[in-house]
Amino acid sequence: MVFICCNRSVVTSPTPDTDSSATKAEASSTESTKQHMEDVKDGVAVHEDSSVMSEAMNSPEHNYAEFCASCHGAKMDAFVDRKWQYGQGESDLFKAIKFGYEDDGMPAYGEALSDSEINELVIYIKEGILNVDQYNFDEKKIVDGQFTSEEFTIKLDTIASGLERPWGITFLKNGNILIGDRNGKLYERTSEGELIQIKGLPTIKEFGQGGLMDLELHPNYAENGLIYFSYTKPHVDDETMLTSAVMRARLNNHTLVDKEELFEALPYSTKRFHFGCRLEFDREGYLFISVGDRGNRDDNPQALDNHCGKIHRINDDGSIPEDNPFVGRAGAMGSIYTYGNRNAQGLAMNPVDGSIWEHEHGPRGGDEINIVQKGINYGWPVISYGINYNGTIFTEETEKEGMEQPVMYWLPSIGACGMTFVKSDKYPNWENNLLSGSLRFKYLERAVVRGNKIVHTEKILENIGRLRVVEVGPDGYIYVGVEEPGLVFRLLPM
Repeated sequence: MVFICCNRSVVTSPTPDTDSSATKAEASSTESTKQHMEDVKDGVAVHEDSSVMSEAMNSPEHNYAEFCASCHGAKMDAFVDRKWQYGQGESDLFKAIKFGYEDDGMPAYGEALSDSEINELVIYIKEGILNVDQYNFDEKKIVDGQFTSEEFTIKLDTIASGLERPWGITFLKNGNILIGDRNGKLYERTSEGELIQIKGLPTIKEFGQGGLMDLELHPNYAENGLIYFSYTKPHVDDETMLTSAVMRARLNNHTLVDKEELFEALPYSTKRFHFGCRLEFDREGYLFISVGDRGNRDDNPQALDNHCGKIHRINDDGSIPEDNPFVGRAGAMGSIYTYGNRNAQGLAMNPVDGSIWEHEHGPRGGDEINIVQKGINYGWPVISYGINYNGTIFTEETEKEGMEQPVMYWLPSIGACGMTFVKSDKYPNWENNLLSGSLRFKYLERAVVRGNKIVHTEKILENIGRLRVVEVGPDGYIYVGVEEPGLVFRLLPM
C-alpha cells in the first residue's frame, strides 16, 4: 500500500458523491452547484463537509475514511487491479499500516491506531476489495458526457484513450498534440485521432510517483523546434537512486533527436515520491521548474544547498540567469528562485500580468496556491495548515515572519494537480480564470482571479476521474487528462 495576498483563503471540499453516472451528474447538477460554490469573502471560503461520519471514532469505517480514503478512494477503488508490491495478505497489510513504507510515501499509523484498530481496518479492507462489482465506477467510464457549470453546459469530447496516466500535454504547430504518459511513453496525437508513439526518449524510471512528467514547447518553437520535458532519472551507478531531470530535444520523424539534459536535481534519493517536475516558460523566456522535497521534509526545503523543495528558474539552454536570487551565495544552488515548497504539481503563467502561479500538495490539509516571487520562502515545513497523514502534528505554526502566505489553501487537501489559466474567449466569463485539477476528489476547480486574490471558486466536472493535467490549446479549447483509465478530453461549451 502506498498512501500517497497576504490573506489566507480556506476552501473546504466535501467528499464527492460516489454515485457518479452521467445521468445522475446531470440531474443533480443544480443542487451540486449550490453545495460546492462559494464566493471567497474576506479571504475565507468555507464549505461544510458533508462527509462527517457518525460511526464510533475507533470503527474501521471511520479509520478508513480518516486515514485511507484520500489516497485509496472512498470505495477502495485504488486497490482494484493494482500491483501489490509488499503483498496483500492480512499480515502484509497490518505491517504496512502500522510501520509504513517511507520510501514509497506510505506513512506509519502505529501512533494513531492501536493494534486492534489496525486489525479491524485490515479485515475491513480485505472484505471491501473482494466486492469487485462495486468498484466498476461509472465515473471511470465517462465518455462524451455532459456537465453543468455556472455559466453553461460542458460536453466532453474524447480525443485520446488507451493511456495509463497522462501527465503532460502540449500542442504542436501542425495541429497535432503531444501527450506524455507517466509510464514513460510519449505519443503524438494526429488530427485524425491516431496515437503515434515517439521513439528516442532517455532512460526514464517509472517508480512510485515518478516517470515521464511534464511537456512544454519553447516560446519560439516555430523557429527552433525545441520540446522540453521533465522525467524521473535513475542514477547511472545505482538505478534505485532517483531524481527529477529536464531535457530538451527536437522531434524528427516521430523520434527525439538533438537531446540535451538541462537540469538534474540533487541529491538523488531512494524515495519514490515528491518529484515535482512541472514546467512553465514566462514572457521573458525563462524556464521555471518545480522540484518536490523528495520526502526529506525536515532538511531539503529550507536549505539552499540542494535542489529539492524549490521552484527553479533557468535560461532556455540550461544556464543560470545572473539575476537569480541566490547566484553567488556560497553553498547555494544558483537555479533556486523560491524555496520552502513541498511538492508543486501545477505551474502556470497569468496572462494578465505574466506572473507565475503554482499550487503544491500539503499533507492532510494545506494544499495551497502561491504566486512565485523571487527569493521568497514559502515556509514548508516550518509553517503549514496541514498535519501528518497519520493525524499527528508536525508544526503548530501557520505563519511566521519572513515566510510567505499563500493566495489560497484547501482544507482538506484536494490533491491538486495540473494548472492553467483560461486564455480563450470560447468560455463565456471564464477568461483569465485559473483552473486546477483534483486527484483526490476527481474534479476540475475554476477560480476567479482579481489581481493577486481569488474571489470565487466553482467545482466542475465532478467525478470525471483523477485529473492529472489541464491545458488550453491554440484552438482555444480546454484539454484535461485523467488517469486509470487514461483519457484526454476536450471541453466543449454548449
